Amino acid sequence: METIVLDIGETLVRDDRHWASWADWLGVPPHTLGALVGAAVAQGREATDALRILRPDMDVEEAYRARAAAGRGEHLDESDLYQDVRPALGELRAAGVRVVVAGDGTVRAGELLRALDLPADLVVTSDEWGVRKPDPEFFARVAEASGAAPEATLYVGDHPADDLFPAAAAGMRTAHLRRGPYGHWWADHPDVVETADFRIDALTELVGLVGSPDPGGAAAPDASADEEPKVVRRGALRSVR
Repeated sequence: METIVLDIGETLVRDDRHWASWADWLGVPPHTLGALVGAAVAQGREATDALRILRPDMDVEEAYRARAAAGRGEHLDESDLYQDVRPALGELRAAGVRVVVAGDGTVRAGELLRALDLPADLVVTSDEWGVRKPDPEFFARVAEASGAAPEATLYVGDHPADDLFPAAAAGMRTAHLRRGPYGHWWADHPDVVETADFRIDALTELVGLVGSPDPGGAAAPDASADEEPKVVRRGALRSVR
């Protein structure tokens, strides 16, 4: 791989603060909102549907602007990064790989991420591009930002429907990260197993994938042809390949 592109939420950044701040804004305990987010994930729905369960008539974008106007908008600092982010990105760049961060997020999120001075060649969010995942245009922009051929570009993310499937459809190689609610819940779904070139548990595993000629050889340790087929959890992914 010449370029590795990474998603943002639950790939680089923990979503703990994000959901806790929404719970505080709505006046509910964090565990209540967390449980509803988990239910939405298990059903293959958008995580933000959890907000609409609490407030059926809620306009999420309008509520976001109201929070910002009240001085309770987005915040992001070093503590929100997963611990493997800096080591992994630093090693990739040292290995001569172009590192791009591109995922769903607001303009403000992009500003906050760039302020962290990550070891990346480019950091950009969907709102800055004006298109969100899984829209094919988002991945066309990813391909442009990559600076490499699609087959030499690896897109890394936790969400099968928003990251894995559309990146594969765009001709890129893909790594599914077992991290966060979506990453864990859907990790063994047959479509994920079939589609992902690599399945990883930590970003530090990416360094070992650079130059790998055999995607199948880097599958998750528990994916073995000698094992009994795994029981697939009930539910359907929100969108298909």
